[in-house]
Amino acid sequence: MRIGILGSGLMGGKLGTLLARAGHEVVFSYARSDQKLATLAREAKGKARSGTPREATQESDAVLLAVHWSRIDEVLNEAGDLSGRVIVSCSLPMNDHNTELVVAHTSSGSEVLAKRLPKARIVSAFNTVPSEVLFGVFEARRKTNRPSLVYCGDDPGSKVLAAELIGEVGFNPIDAGPLRIARYTEPFGLLVGQLAYEGNDGPELAYRFERFGK
Repeated sequence: MRIGILGSGLMGGKLGTLLARAGHEVVFSYARSDQKLATLAREAKGKARSGTPREATQESDAVLLAVHWSRIDEVLNEAGDLSGRVIVSCSLPMNDHNTELVVAHTSSGSEVLAKRLPKARIVSAFNTVPSEVLFGVFEARRKTNRPSLVYCGDDPGSKVLAAELIGEVGFNPIDAGPLRIARYTEPFGLLVGQLAYEGNDGPELAYRFERFGK
């Protein structure tokens, strides 16, 4: 598949790298500098390259949205028309200080995104695991006992595609249901993030919590 990365920071950069190593054509876009994008593409190897958000989304089979919530509108405007595109969102709707969710309880960032892009096909995934564990999960992906990762969405075909990508990164994909379930998974993602960055054992503690919470 051809996968466009909108937001090549910690999460987008790592997921894009792993998907390139899994054999997909990956276009990294929207980072702090063109040099960073070029470095990501070079280190990812395979069929990876850098480009603009518009180049990343053109003719893509899936778009991975991994920007900070404050930059959602900016990157979507740069990407152009996303009608019919499968968008896998792993962006939590955090405030500018990353201390709390600005959309919660009665809705979710993924549902707001779906209203912002009514003709796109939104799937929420990858926002319940800290980026620090991704390479370790990918390296152990051939083991029988895989960690689980939930995803949700309203379009069946998009969810099949998202589940394939989740599996190729090294997780066991768990269909949590319709997109409205994101209003429950996103607060859980915030808790995992707090464990990862504030807990005594960092990402390892958050990762174990997610596995045992199953």
